[in-house]
Amino acid sequence: MSEAIRVLKDQAIAAVEANQQELIEFCCKLIQFPSENPPGNSTPISTYIADYLATHGIETAWHEAAPDMWNLISRIGCGDKGKKLIYCGHTDVVPAGDRNRWDFDPFAGEVKDGWILGRGASDMKGGLAGIIFAMTILKRLGLELPGELVLAIVPDEETGGDLGVPWLLERGLIQGDGAMIAEPSSPLNPTLGQKGACHFRLTVKGTPGHGSLAPIAGKNAITDAFRAIEEIRQVWNYPVNIPEEMKPIIEISKVYMKENERIEYKEILERISCNIGTIQGGTKSNVVPDTCVVEVDTRLPFGVTGDEVLAFVRGKLDQLGIDYDIETFGFRSNANYSSPEDPVCRAIVDNISYVTNEHAYGVLQWACSDARHFRNYSIPVLQYGPAYLPSIHNFNEKVLVEDVIRCAKVYVAAAIDFLHQG
Repeated sequence: MSEAIRVLKDQAIAAVEANQQELIEFCCKLIQFPSENPPGNSTPISTYIADYLATHGIETAWHEAAPDMWNLISRIGCGDKGKKLIYCGHTDVVPAGDRNRWDFDPFAGEVKDGWILGRGASDMKGGLAGIIFAMTILKRLGLELPGELVLAIVPDEETGGDLGVPWLLERGLIQGDGAMIAEPSSPLNPTLGQKGACHFRLTVKGTPGHGSLAPIAGKNAITDAFRAIEEIRQVWNYPVNIPEEMKPIIEISKVYMKENERIEYKEILERISCNIGTIQGGTKSNVVPDTCVVEVDTRLPFGVTGDEVLAFVRGKLDQLGIDYDIETFGFRSNANYSSPEDPVCRAIVDNISYVTNEHAYGVLQWACSDARHFRNYSIPVLQYGPAYLPSIHNFNEKVLVEDVIRCAKVYVAAAIDFLHQG
């Protein structure tokens, strides 16, 4: 790193530190917008964000992917030369659920004992506030960036994301040499890759009859579904052939799990996970059910495709002698990742270490995210954002104030590093 770049980074980091109260108040304000999805109305929070950016001289382009579902794009720097870096975040949050099970108003957006409280604090309004604030800091400092920082704010990550990142990429509204999504992560460990996904719906057909004559009369679709479920769960033991090039980062990710008291989950990176998510069947207790529908979520490690999973499941169910049908639903993807040595990955990881003076390294994530869409367009991407991971999608969601500030410092420093690279 040249001394000139170091000076610029230190200047930007100091500006975040000096204006940290504004950052925290901005984050709290974002939480106060109940941008639950569903229903997914992003107009109020998008208006507030665009107005905030405008106060710092940053213009915002609005793109409505569906009624009240807004994608916002802002840019600073030199767009006609140099590299482009995309910082991405989503405005939507999952529903708060039963308010009686919260210890505080989920949309109060208040600070207590060093924590920012509320739905979306960790997923991901802490990170969203950080990337927006980081852009304003770089603008306020008047730094001449030899490239372009693009802010892409999307409305529907929590319901699959079709109207967000892929919608923008398909239309050529954003391009980049690298991207960073401010999704929740561990403080020193951004996520460089994600598992794949295959969701499917199993429908088991039976023959109705009077309940008083069961199990002699009729053919019970629910009990047949139970038998099917036991076979479906065998995907956990499917022989996965992990590609050689993925084994080092998997081992690094296992070390991370051990260091963060998640060692019991280490097998998940090399196995097909299987969640029996919903079961619906029957009409009354005294009627032999003729239909049972089961929805299944499987997550795929490197070396396995969704088609292989479905073929394995069908092979198991064909041996049961039951009447069934399988259809996929939702998104499907294979496991995907960005190289730890890619410039955008190096920029984030190196600047986590620069800001914290601690060793940082990237790991794999056992779920899925919008990152796959960027990789589908050959844009290297990783995820890094503030979070208290146990609270995500849970009651009493929260994030540490210091984590939000730290991430914002990393964002400004990484943008300077990445855009000044050749």
